[in-house]
Amino acid sequence: MKQLPMNLQYFAGEKTEKATPQKKKEARKKGQVAKTAELSSAIIFLLSFLLFYLSGPYLSKHILNIYRKFFNQYLLYDVTIDNIRPLFLGILSDLIWAILPIFAITLIGGLTGNLMQIGFMFISEPLKIKLDRLNPLEGAKRIFSKRALVDLLKSIFKIIVVGYTTYAVLWDNREKLLSLYQFDLNGIVSIIGKLMLEIGLKSSVLFIVLSIFDYVYQRYDYEKNLRMSKQEIKEEFKKSEGDPLIKGKIKERQRQMAMSRMMQAIPEADVVITNPTHFAVAISYKPNEMEAPKVVAKGMDYLALKIKEVAKEHDIAIVENKWLARSLYYQLEIDDFIPTELYQAVAEVLAYVYRIKGVAKVK
Repeated sequence: MKQLPMNLQYFAGEKTEKATPQKKKEARKKGQVAKTAELSSAIIFLLSFLLFYLSGPYLSKHILNIYRKFFNQYLLYDVTIDNIRPLFLGILSDLIWAILPIFAITLIGGLTGNLMQIGFMFISEPLKIKLDRLNPLEGAKRIFSKRALVDLLKSIFKIIVVGYTTYAVLWDNREKLLSLYQFDLNGIVSIIGKLMLEIGLKSSVLFIVLSIFDYVYQRYDYEKNLRMSKQEIKEEFKKSEGDPLIKGKIKERQRQMAMSRMMQAIPEADVVITNPTHFAVAISYKPNEMEAPKVVAKGMDYLALKIKEVAKEHDIAIVENKWLARSLYYQLEIDDFIPTELYQAVAEVLAYVYRIKGVAKVK
């Protein structure tokens, strides 16, 4: 059976590559990050029960004081225009001090869960109004999507976990529960409160474990949804680095402009030092303006030939010095001043040129 040749171009559009840092950065700006709401909820759940466990006597005492004050004082007040405001503020103050620790724990737990997953992030993109969210077809797709099914399974699993934890704790303490009739009201409340704390702490620990697994899944799903095709990676590279063809043309244009400026500076030179065919370096020196002679143009092979042609057109002296020409070419760039170790050799060349021209510029 003859095997058909495989054309890899057919697979160029498949999203098989990991997302680039740029793609992840753009997704983060839109609020698309790998996170699970279960972790924040589990941390809040755990911290809340720890709060009840550590400060239970204080909270219970404070709540009992509110009840006593309410029935012994507030109900006996005459409701008048003068005392309605102090009465309201007193009740509100007592309630705030009772629930403030719970609010603080909730805030700390929510911030901790989000910072652990995505760090600090403030964006406004998810707050923008998008009319496509009102599309019933899109809503139906979200309801019957894979993510919705996973969320449903998670909810069912959490119910099973809480139910089993509650059953296990109650079964282990069944003797206490059957003997509750022997205790007074305070004893009954104490036993039930301890059982609820035990159930809450064990359930919250299990929730944290489940949320970690859920975060791993959300991370996998996030990476999967951000996958890119080879063509998308190429397009992103072109946008970030520039099209290689355009980039090459820009560099070529820059080289041409630099060469043009260099050729325009050659007529200002005093001498062109050559080796004689491969290298050419044009030197300019103006005693009143420069602290030392400087290189205004340099070139090798074809460019060296062009420098010499321009020098001949403007009647600039051309001096052959193989060692000096090579040293100047490799050690200096255009507009660099002659260094100390080459200054003597260049000064001798300039003195020779000025002597020939009959202009004593170097003393």
